[in-house]
Amino acid sequence: MSPASFTPLPEAVPILLALALGLLVGVQRGWAARNDTPGSRFAGVRTYGLIALAGGFAGAFKLSEPALSLVVLASGAALVLLGYWRSTRIDGQVSGTASMVALLTLACGYLAGVGESTIATVATGLIVLVLATRSRLHGWVASLSEKEIVAIARFALIALVVLPVLPDTPFGPYGAWRARQLWLVVVLVSGFSFAGYLAAKHFGSTRGVLATAAAGAVVSSTAVTVALAGKLKAGEGDAAINNGGIVLASVVMYLRVMVLTAVLAPFALRPLATVAVPGLLVSLAATVWILRKAQPKSEASAGQVTLRNPFDLGPALLLTALVMALSLAARWVLERYGDNGVAVVLAITGTVDVDSAIITMGNLPRGILTPNVAGLVLAVPIQLNTLLKASLAATISGGRRGWPGAAGLLAGLLAVVPGMLLV
Repeated sequence: MSPASFTPLPEAVPILLALALGLLVGVQRGWAARNDTPGSRFAGVRTYGLIALAGGFAGAFKLSEPALSLVVLASGAALVLLGYWRSTRIDGQVSGTASMVALLTLACGYLAGVGESTIATVATGLIVLVLATRSRLHGWVASLSEKEIVAIARFALIALVVLPVLPDTPFGPYGAWRARQLWLVVVLVSGFSFAGYLAAKHFGSTRGVLATAAAGAVVSSTAVTVALAGKLKAGEGDAAINNGGIVLASVVMYLRVMVLTAVLAPFALRPLATVAVPGLLVSLAATVWILRKAQPKSEASAGQVTLRNPFDLGPALLLTALVMALSLAARWVLERYGDNGVAVVLAITGTVDVDSAIITMGNLPRGILTPNVAGLVLAVPIQLNTLLKASLAATISGGRRGWPGAAGLLAGLLAVVPGMLLV
């Protein structure tokens, strides 16, 4: 048998994976404790590898030898706890990190042993990531103020407590609303607002706001627009940078729409690109033009952002009310006119969420719309969504502060018109 044709026994693969995952954790822990006094470490590279290997054996024998599996797993956990007790007795310091990492390593080895390789690998990667960012996490926590801790707690409340318990069943006229989807709008807007604040504080005003706008627009450029317009109204940060972030979010929206169309409704991509690319290029040029007016600031002064209220629910609730109204209008049109009103429904539902129009288009039966018509139908939500964002940028910002961003969005909107005439 040649070396190239050799493959390990299938039964051994989970155990080998468990050992590899344990060694990976052990390498990080060994490096972190490289300067410790010999013999004072809780565990080293070999120990973590063996802990995961014990978990792998326990998982592999779960069905065939359940008693042996339980003994190995319990013994491994007991040895970890005894090692933690011994280390605290020797140096008098109490730190649960090493023992918790060892227990998690044992669990990851067990998951690998029972065949849950994906979960085991992802969990191990997250463990190593958290351990490797120890210094940065400690520095970040030390830099937080009491107001920022309260803001984090509020966001955790609306995102992790309220959102999961809300029902996802239709309610209201025509079953047009879903409580969880509506509250998700509130979570997105407030989340992007707070993420923008933290990014500006850490990376500086320009890079932080623009990075948050670009990343947030992958999910919802409308929510990003509302969040940045709220910053403009409150006078937070450089107005030019916030306006540039609003237009940059629209640039990302054009890219996202074309990518989703290529995946979900490829027959409409060519005519849609004919319409969308000019809008993308003009919006990008407008972003650069607006950012040229940004005030030069040092990173130190850029990071000194005053935390006002990143969870001001006013703009978020306004957008939620608008989503409710548009969803109701779309359901009414569909109920009254049926399939004949499909273009109107797509335009209305896409005003706030262009992705929903693309998803709906991809689910339509073949042949209902020709490629050119489909491209034009998808172009309408883009225009309406851009017009909506321009209106939100101008109104929520409270006046002239948001006009540069609104003008950049309108410039991109006008650039789309010639493309629609060519399709």
